[in-house]
Amino acid sequence: MNRNTSATAEVMEILVADDSIISRTLVEQTLTEKGYALVFARTGHETIQLFERHRPAIVILDWMMPDVTGIEICQHIRSKAQASYTYTIVLTGMAEKDDVVAGLAAGADDYLTKPFHAGELAARVAVGIRIIELHRQIETKNRQLEQLALTDALTGLPNRRAIDDWASREAIAAARHKFSFWVAMADLDHFKNANDIYGHEAGDTVLKKFAEILKANSRRSDICGRLGGEEFLMVLTHAAKPDACMVVERVRKQFEETEFSFVGRRLKVTASFGIAGFEESRRLDFSALVAQADSALYSAKRLGRNRVEMAPTAPATQAT
Repeated sequence: MNRNTSATAEVMEILVADDSIISRTLVEQTLTEKGYALVFARTGHETIQLFERHRPAIVILDWMMPDVTGIEICQHIRSKAQASYTYTIVLTGMAEKDDVVAGLAAGADDYLTKPFHAGELAARVAVGIRIIELHRQIETKNRQLEQLALTDALTGLPNRRAIDDWASREAIAAARHKFSFWVAMADLDHFKNANDIYGHEAGDTVLKKFAEILKANSRRSDICGRLGGEEFLMVLTHAAKPDACMVVERVRKQFEETEFSFVGRRLKVTASFGIAGFEESRRLDFSALVAQADSALYSAKRLGRNRVEMAPTAPATQAT
C-alpha cells in the first residue's frame, strides 16, 4: 500500500485499485497534483480490506483484477451498510455496452475506458466529489430532522417518542441483565395558574428551568424528557431504590427553592412526583411502569402536592 497526502489534501480519501503499475502511476500523477489523499491497492482482496479500513469517499478500480473482479468489489461495496455514500468509478479496457451495463448494474457510478485521458479522469472524480458532498448535505439534514423529531422544541429535552424508544429497550435490558430501572413521573403543581396570571412566556421560563434541573440531575445512564404540557418523565438505571428516591427528592427540592420574578412579582412553583420500577430481574413493560408511576403521581397530588410518592412494587413475571 502506498499513500500520498498533500498539505492541501481534501478530507475525502480516494482508494485506487489496479494491478497495473502503469495505470496506478497515471492515476497518481493525475490526482496527486489536485491535492487528493490517495490509497493504493494491487489486488481485489487488498481493495476490500482497505475499503473496510478507510471507507473512502471515492473508489477507482480496475475491471479486471487478478483475484476479485471490479464487478465483485462493486457488489461488496454496495452490500455494506455505510454512514456515508461511496462513489465508484470503474476503469475498463472493454468498451462493449453490455459490459458497461453490467458494471453500472453491479453498483458502479461511472466508468472510464482505458487508456483514459488524464483530464477526463480528474473531471469524473470532481463530479464524484460534488455528488458525495450533496449526499453529505442530505445526510446532515436528515440527522437534523431526526433530532428535531426526537426533541422537545421548548426545553431541548428528549420528547415522548425519544423516551419511549430508549426506555422500552432499556427496560428489557434491565430485566435481562438484572440492573435496576426506575420511572419518575413529574407534574408541575398549579401550573395553569402561573400561565394565566403571568402569561405563557413566564410559563415557558418555568418549564425550561425545571428541564434544566432535571438534566443537571441525570447521568449518562439515565434519560429525562418532556411528555407535553407541564408533564415530565425521568428514567434512572443502575441505582438502588433509596438512591433513586434521593435523586428525585433532590430535583423536587431544587425546583421548590427556585424563585422566579415576573412583572415585578416573585413566584415559586412546585412539582409532584410518582416513582415506579424494580431492582430485581423482572419483565415489566415500560408502559406498565409509566402507568404505575402516573398512579403514584396522582397520590402525591391527592396528598397535598410538592412531594414524592413511590408506587408499590407489583409482582412481575421473571425475565427469560
